[in-house]
Amino acid sequence: MSQPIPADLLPYDPFDGMRFGPETCFLSGQPVGPDDTVPVFAEWLQTRYNLAERPIQLLDQRTVLIKDLRLPASPAARQRIEELESRVEAAAAQGPAALRALGDDTLFLWLGKMFYGIFITELLNEFEPLIKPKYPLAENAALVRRFQAFFQLLQGLRVPTEYADFVPGSVFVLEADPAEDHTPFEYDDDLNTLVFSIKLDKTVLVACLVDIGLIGQAMGKVYADAQRPLHPVQIAEFKARVYYAAHLLHVVPDIYPRHPRPGDTQIVFDALIDDVTGAIFNPWENSAYTQTLAEMWLRWNITLADVVAKPAEPMSLLYDEAGEPKQLKQWPLTI
Repeated sequence: MSQPIPADLLPYDPFDGMRFGPETCFLSGQPVGPDDTVPVFAEWLQTRYNLAERPIQLLDQRTVLIKDLRLPASPAARQRIEELESRVEAAAAQGPAALRALGDDTLFLWLGKMFYGIFITELLNEFEPLIKPKYPLAENAALVRRFQAFFQLLQGLRVPTEYADFVPGSVFVLEADPAEDHTPFEYDDDLNTLVFSIKLDKTVLVACLVDIGLIGQAMGKVYADAQRPLHPVQIAEFKARVYYAAHLLHVVPDIYPRHPRPGDTQIVFDALIDDVTGAIFNPWENSAYTQTLAEMWLRWNITLADVVAKPAEPMSLLYDEAGEPKQLKQWPLTI
């Protein structure tokens, strides 16, 4: 008699019947009670950065407190998530190098849980919006497809998972120069491109969560050049490059779980791109990139006119005019 395959190794698909309500575990679909939840932003984050009462404005213009953002989770899922949070909490206390040492797969799951919690809150609100969003998420077919691919990769929160010959997303860990940085915590995201960024003291994590590492490859040199303490205005430029690259990404990977065999203890995923002959990224347009960059630089009063003073060469604070990594101790520069 053949050995049965553990049910845990069969990926859960909430899109079959749109099972996203509070009565089922978001990772397994198991029935749960009203107290079976995990916070979107971990309790240690809320405590360390006084986040519990901080409001977040949603796309339909209503606000929700961070402490009220929670996900339904079975006891088994809660245990695995709590173990992940403990590892990240310990690493975060040590700084960028320790977080980087956790590895991209671990950071992907940690960042992905927060992104999922925000995204699904927005998605469920669209069924009864306070004010209908201008561009509803559920009406964007390409976005829903990306989200489905992302959710499969997020199964690593529930059960040990291996990604065969690919990384689930591009994860960047940057270090802010503490002499010029005074913001202990912030986060931002782009729901349409599945990009998420969070700042923990002098560590900034930026991730594109469903690109199977393509943006990481494209940003390889810039990321290597950024492995040093950066002025916050330089980090903003790095983020602008990632956010714009995610906007240009033309492909949505297809994620396939391998059929589990008796004795297996993990899910193994393969990733494929249907049209390998087409362009992975749409063409770069300086006009669109400079808009993204100017938005990232608003807090430093750098205007779009400043950014496009040389239209063929958008302003950069990561690189000098010779194309070498720029050392920037303060901004604005003093004479």
